[in-house]
Amino acid sequence: MRAAILTVIFLLSGMAFSQSLSPQASTAAQELISETPTPGFASPVNLAPALPAVPHGKATVIGGSIRNVDHLRDELTLNIYGGHPMKIFFDERTQIFRNGEKVSLDDLRPGERVSVETLLDGEDVFARSIHSLTQSLDGQCHGQVLSFDPASRELLVRDGLAPRPIKVQVPANTTITGQGEKTLSSAALMRGSLVAVTFRPDGNGRAIANQISVLATPGSAFVFSGVIDYLDVHNGTLVLIDPRDQSRYEISFDPRSPVRASLHEGEGVTVNANFDGSRYSAQTITPNQPPAGAANPQ
Repeated sequence: MRAAILTVIFLLSGMAFSQSLSPQASTAAQELISETPTPGFASPVNLAPALPAVPHGKATVIGGSIRNVDHLRDELTLNIYGGHPMKIFFDERTQIFRNGEKVSLDDLRPGERVSVETLLDGEDVFARSIHSLTQSLDGQCHGQVLSFDPASRELLVRDGLAPRPIKVQVPANTTITGQGEKTLSSAALMRGSLVAVTFRPDGNGRAIANQISVLATPGSAFVFSGVIDYLDVHNGTLVLIDPRDQSRYEISFDPRSPVRASLHEGEGVTVNANFDGSRYSAQTITPNQPPAGAANPQ
């Protein structure tokens, strides 16, 4: 009870003191209080969380027209050429350009034809940059051939970033190349082949192939060299990152192989693998030797 009475007296005394100050003195006191840092607390700072770094990895350019823009969810829906609508996320890290000049996110409008440089951010597709141009836009897709009809010249490609397969028309004069820029015929567009396609839209929203690079056909042999980013020795799966372009390759191996005991995440390896039309299958896995004179990690 006594403590409560003392508290009331203290508060009333403080109120009386503040009311007894002249307006000038009161203002000066308030300024002094506001400018005097509270012990144990830093000066006022921007408490907004810092944005994470832009996701790393190989970018894919997707062309299409904006269906809608949702600034509350930070996502846009893109009607991609040769495919179906696709959701793409954006934020303050996304760079927006119109005819080469930088603009803001608020300038994006439904119906605009854009070229979006996309990256995978976890399971989401993130827009690193969005380019709006008045002329026709080229797009790209990178994936696996599901089918090619020589009569209709229609190519169906499954791209990991697109929710549905992408249809691309392949005119007879389309350039098709393989490893070493060797010119190939359309017979190389067999089911299971891995391809990179550059295309342009026509007036009806179809994708018309300009150039096709055949990266792998079923039965092809490959040599990969890089660092193990992910390893599952029980299922016999590893993900290798090529340090030259940060491309990621998922490679399967025999989980019963003795080499599994020497594999570790972060280790550099060379893998000889075959592509069977659905996956890369390792034939040999060899740890890379460290440079001469390099210190052994402790």
